[in-house]
Amino acid sequence: MADFYHPAMVTTLHRLGRPKTEKMMAELELYCRLRPVALILPALYPDVVSEAMGGIIDKLKGARFIREVVLALGPATDEEFRHVREIMSALPHEVMIIHTQGRRLREIYKTLDESGVSAGQDGKGRSAWTSYGYVLASGKSRIIALHDCDIINYDLDLLGRLCYPAASPTLDYVFCKGYYARVTDKLHGRVTRLFLTPIVRALQKMVGGQPFLEFIDSFRYPLSGEFSMVIDLARVNRIPWDWGLEVGVLSEVYRNYSAKRICQVDISENYEHKHQDLSAEDPSTGLMKMSIDIAKTLFRTLASEGMVFSEAFFKSLVATYLKLAEDTIMRYEGDAAINGLKFDRHEEAMTVDAFTNAITSAAKTIMENPLGASLIPNWNRVISAIPGILERLRSAIEEDNLELSRA
Repeated sequence: MADFYHPAMVTTLHRLGRPKTEKMMAELELYCRLRPVALILPALYPDVVSEAMGGIIDKLKGARFIREVVLALGPATDEEFRHVREIMSALPHEVMIIHTQGRRLREIYKTLDESGVSAGQDGKGRSAWTSYGYVLASGKSRIIALHDCDIINYDLDLLGRLCYPAASPTLDYVFCKGYYARVTDKLHGRVTRLFLTPIVRALQKMVGGQPFLEFIDSFRYPLSGEFSMVIDLARVNRIPWDWGLEVGVLSEVYRNYSAKRICQVDISENYEHKHQDLSAEDPSTGLMKMSIDIAKTLFRTLASEGMVFSEAFFKSLVATYLKLAEDTIMRYEGDAAINGLKFDRHEEAMTVDAFTNAITSAAKTIMENPLGASLIPNWNRVISAIPGILERLRSAIEEDNLELSRA
C-alpha cells in the first residue's frame, strides 16, 4: 500500500520501497532499553495449539526488543492451561500465562463485581484489560503491544513496525494502530469494507462534520486487532468486553489524547488469519454479532458526544447506509477486476443485506436501552475503588500459575 496519502486527522506511516528491517530492529533494541515493551496475546486454547501460533512463536524467539510476553488464555481447563504453558516455554522472554478461569483470578473478578467496578463478561476485551493490569503491576514495561494469535503469515517485521512508533522517543506517539491489506484470491475484511466504513460515512453524510466520525474514518483498517500504546493509556482507557473492542479503544484514545499523538502504520503487505462465518440468520454469532456489537459501541460513543437518536434517524441511516454500501460494492468490484481477483457480487450484496439487518437490530437495542452494558472501568478508577488491587491481581495470577504447575 505504498503511497503518500495522509488523512486529515491521523498520521499514516507507510511502507515505502524496501524497508530497512535490520536498521529498524537495531533502533528498537536501543529504544527498548529505556522503554521496554510488553507483548500481550489474548487467545483461546485452539488458537495457541494452531499451526499459526507455532509460526508466531518461532518468529518471536528472535524478538530481542520484547521485555515480557503476557498471554491471556480465554476459557480453558486446567489441563489445557498446563499445555499452553509448555508451548509458550519455548520463548526466551519472561512469559506469564493468565488463566482467566483460575480460581484466584475468578475471586478477583468477583471482588470487582461487588465493588461496583465490574470487568464485564468473559471475552477478548476483559482478557486484554486483565493483561494491562498485570503489566501495570509488574512495572517492567513502558510500552504495550497487542496482536491476535491466528496470524498465518506472521513475520517479526510486523511486530517491529507495530512497536516502533510508540517505542521511539523521537516520534513520541502514544498510540499506534496497525493496518494492512487482507487479500488471498479474493478480497476479505468484509466488516470493515462493507459495514464500518459505509456506516461511518452514512453518519457523516447525515450529521455533517462530526470530529469523532472523521477520526474513525481516518483509519485504513479501524477493526485491526493490532496496536501499540504507552502504558499510561492502559490506566486511563475504558474498553468494551465484547466485539465492540476495537471501536471502543479508538473512541477512548480519541477522548483522552490529541490526534497529533496518534498514528497508524502499514505492518504487512498482506495479512492472513482465520475467517469468520457471516451467520446472517443468527445474530448471536459470527460477523452478525460482530457488526451488531460494533454498531452499538459506535452509536453509544456518538450519543456521549451529544448526538440525539430517534426511530426516524435510524430509518434514514439504514437507507443512507444501504446506498453507500451498494456504491462500495461497485468500487471493490473494480479493485478485484484490475487485480485479477475473484469477486462474487451477489455474495457481497447478501453481506450488505445482513449488515443492514445488524444496524436495525443495534438501533432497536439503543432505543430500548441507550446506556447498555457498562464499559470496563479504567484501571485508575479500579485502583481508587480497591486500593492494592494491582498487587492482589498480580499475586492471584502468579499463584494460580504456581498451583497448576505443581498439579
